[in-house]
This record gives sequence, structure tokens and C-alpha cells, in this order.
Amino acid sequence: MLETNEILGSMHIKWRWLLGLGILFVLLGMIGLGASFALTLASVLIFGIMLLIGGGYQFADAFRYSGWKSRLSHILIAVLYVIAGVIIMNDPMGASSIFTMMIAGALIAIGIVRIFMAFQMKQVRGWIWLLIGGIAAIVLGAMIVSEWPSSGLWVIGMFIAIEMLFAGWGMIMMALAARDLEKSATG
Repeated sequence: MLETNEILGSMHIKWRWLLGLGILFVLLGMIGLGASFALTLASVLIFGIMLLIGGGYQFADAFRYSGWKSRLSHILIAVLYVIAGVIIMNDPMGASSIFTMMIAGALIAIGIVRIFMAFQMKQVRGWIWLLIGGIAAIVLGAMIVSEWPSSGLWVIGMFIAIEMLFAGWGMIMMALAARDLEKSATG
């Protein structure tokens, strides 16, 4: 089994940077929870911009190679990227509503599969956590659907904010573990 210092490497020397980054992520996550509508729209708009840029570059790239048999397919994909980007940019709230319904559907499907998996693994210790996770995913998906289309205005931003909170707390815990390693090495 690996020792803590083997896992963390030289992190114990600059743990304060990771701690600062973790605190920043927690603060941004808290702000994001308070501004989930704005965060949802910003993330959807950024996605639309990425599609436009990617489509533009792919379109230009299609003409770089002579004799390429898939040029038309490459152009078609580029055009589809640009069309999707334009649609998203013209109606980011509609796009976020559609994305949110896709997330809800994915959560419900994942929950069903997880529950099925839990019952398959009933003899294995800890199977109940698969069952609980499956039920939680279905409940989350159903909650999103029950509030749809208004949930499309805040769900994506809330999920991003929650992810930032968990990432921040994870960084903070890693930094504190590295700090403890530094203390034990010097003390």
C-alpha cells in the first residue's frame, strides 16, 4: 500500500496554493448557487460560442487537404455545429430548457439501471448504496421534470455550482492532508 507522502508527492511543499484554490472554488460555488440562473445562461452561451468556433474551424479545415474523400461529410458536420451554435445563441433559455430535460432523462435512466444493478448484486456487501443512488437519481430526475420548463433556467447552473463546491472541498481536504504531512516531516 502506498504511503501518504508517495501519493501526495511534493504537494506538501506548496499546499497553501491548493488550499487557496480550494477556497476560491468553494466561494465561486456558493456564488453560483445564489446566481444559478446567470450561471446556467452563461454556460449555455459559452457552449454555443464553442460550437460556432469549432464549426468555423472545421469548415476551414475541410479545405486544407486535397483529394480528401470525406470533405463533404466534414463540411456537413461543420455546418451542423454552426447551426446548433446559432440556435443556442439566439435562444439560450430554450436551449437550457432542452439540455435540462436531457439531464433529467439521463438521471432517470441511470437510476433505473443502478437499481437493476443493485438487485443483481444483492449478495455483495454495500449493494444498498447502489439502490439508494439509483433511487436518488430517479428522484432528482423526477424533480427536474416536475418543475420543467422553469427548471431549465436554474438546474444547469446549480449543478455547476454544486460541482465547484465539491471540487473546492476536495482540494481543501487534500491541502490539509499535505499540510499535515509537512508538519510531520518537519516536526
